[in-house]
Amino acid sequence: MKVTTALTTGVVALACVSQAMAQDKAITINSFGGAYEKAHLKCVIDPFKQETGAEVNIVTAYSADAFSQLRAQKAAPEYDVIHFSGGQEVLGAAEGLTLPLDPAQVPNLAELYDFAKAGIARGEGPAYSIAAIGLIYDGAKLETPPAKWTDLLDPAYAEHVVIADISNGYGMLAFLMLNQAVGGSLDDIQPGLDAVAGMLDAGATVVNTSPEIYQAFGQGDAWIAGYSSDASFVLKNAGLDAGMILGAEGVPASYLTANLVAGRPNQELALKFIDMTLSKSAQECFAQELRYSPTNSTAELEPEVAADLAYGQEAVQALLRFPPTVIEEHRSEWVERWSKAISR
Repeated sequence: MKVTTALTTGVVALACVSQAMAQDKAITINSFGGAYEKAHLKCVIDPFKQETGAEVNIVTAYSADAFSQLRAQKAAPEYDVIHFSGGQEVLGAAEGLTLPLDPAQVPNLAELYDFAKAGIARGEGPAYSIAAIGLIYDGAKLETPPAKWTDLLDPAYAEHVVIADISNGYGMLAFLMLNQAVGGSLDDIQPGLDAVAGMLDAGATVVNTSPEIYQAFGQGDAWIAGYSSDASFVLKNAGLDAGMILGAEGVPASYLTANLVAGRPNQELALKFIDMTLSKSAQECFAQELRYSPTNSTAELEPEVAADLAYGQEAVQALLRFPPTVIEEHRSEWVERWSKAISR
């Protein structure tokens, strides 16, 4: 009995050690699903696994959902690195959910444009890519491409306009830009809500996610939508005659950020993951695969890639960024008013 007990104890101890070692060599992150997640694997996740031998557990979650999870899990967070595209890094840092980055531990920070790393001392993750928000259109259906955000209201498009819900980060930015184009402001979103209500009355459709946007264009139902540069490229790769116009009234920017989560044991490994995300090769890959604008100043793009996006510090900084703190302050109110406007 004593031998058996000792043997059993030894097996359990070995199992515990193995489990601990496995945990030491694994991190959990969120990714955004679909074409983004495919690019994420190619550009960062798989190279990171090959270089470090670590496992990467992926939870598919858009920014707003991931942030809600992070808040709910504050005492025992699931994520080691969390990615946002809707400005949630500002609020996460203010609430102590994410940690400041030490440039000595993340060498590739030195290569980023200053604006892309302005908040790292506060705990705001650096921007590793930027997606421009403009007007996606189907060139097979529209002989004349749209030129401005108010073209979404053109009766000629009526039943073929797709509107992204503001629960979607890109949808929020597109709505705020449309609101501004029709005379609204961050203090007054009613003009935008009225415009959306009018489009819905004319036959427009509201969708929640990027895959739904792709499906609507793929089926030929959608001719025009306010959405992102990466979505336009995905549609083009799918064989559609898709294009994107940067609206004359302004081009909102979605900053994609990588954030170090507080209260997790594998921060050294998480920092390596963030550093690889900021690297020249990773950002060139994201630009190639999804037409995201690099924030790494050393990134070099082929002319045909550069032509599809804002490239270089001046071009990227010229994009319009709606203040994330204002969006977060009003998000609940705006979502409630939005829901009433589209429930018709």
